[in-house]
Amino acid sequence: MKPTEFEIADDTRLAPMAVGSLVGFRTLLYKEVLRFWKVSFQTVAAPVLTAVLYLLIFGHVLEDRVKVYDQISYTAFLVPGLVMMSVLQNAFANSSSSLIQSKITGNLVFVLLPPLSHWEMFGAYVVASVIRGLVVGLGVLLVTAWFAHLHFASVGWILVFALLGAGILGTLGLIAGIWAEKFDQLAAFQNFLIMPATFLSGVFYSIHSLPAFWQAVSHANPFFYMIDGFRYGFFGVSDVSPMFSLAVVGSAFVVLAALALRLLKSGFKLRH
Repeated sequence: MKPTEFEIADDTRLAPMAVGSLVGFRTLLYKEVLRFWKVSFQTVAAPVLTAVLYLLIFGHVLEDRVKVYDQISYTAFLVPGLVMMSVLQNAFANSSSSLIQSKITGNLVFVLLPPLSHWEMFGAYVVASVIRGLVVGLGVLLVTAWFAHLHFASVGWILVFALLGAGILGTLGLIAGIWAEKFDQLAAFQNFLIMPATFLSGVFYSIHSLPAFWQAVSHANPFFYMIDGFRYGFFGVSDVSPMFSLAVVGSAFVVLAALALRLLKSGFKLRH
């Protein structure tokens, strides 16, 4: 049977909608990547310099005083932690700063008006955050690798935890940007949650060097599993099983992604 004119009309409408939807996602993604890349001296170079300063100070002071794993110097132990810390912090900063700036300046309406689904908004913001986190992390790795002899026991584990970690913090930044109504609230979110969780995740030490109580606290910190799993990819040793770390990190991403999608779909604090 030949299709009716109504069926043909429906078909011709569906194709442009599908293509337009993809174009919208790509446009928002391009806008988010361009937003941080246009000021890369601030968003990329500055975090790399900060990580190098951490390495020079802590590595110089503790190199001969701290021994974490056999045959691995403290400086070498420190490098993966600094790389992952930079990935996490910058992934969070990208999505959170973008949303809060759009809300305060009033140009968020230009993101809400186009026919973008909550899935497309989520994907564009989080993927852009992952890209920024990985770019900064790669920059930190390239610069700090000159100061220590690094091993690459499993590139697969490195990539998995880098991608998941950046995705989690990009999603968390999206949630923080949706919730916050001014820069003070976002700064409180970052200073009282992100920063303490990052610095208490084992970036500068192994949790086995801590008292039993603080070891238990560390095991309740999802950031610890991101750092520990990422470091396992370099040295093949870690404080906990990488499979267990992957399960914790993967579960955290699913929960946060579900929450972020629900907030975007409901328009919470976005559509007034």
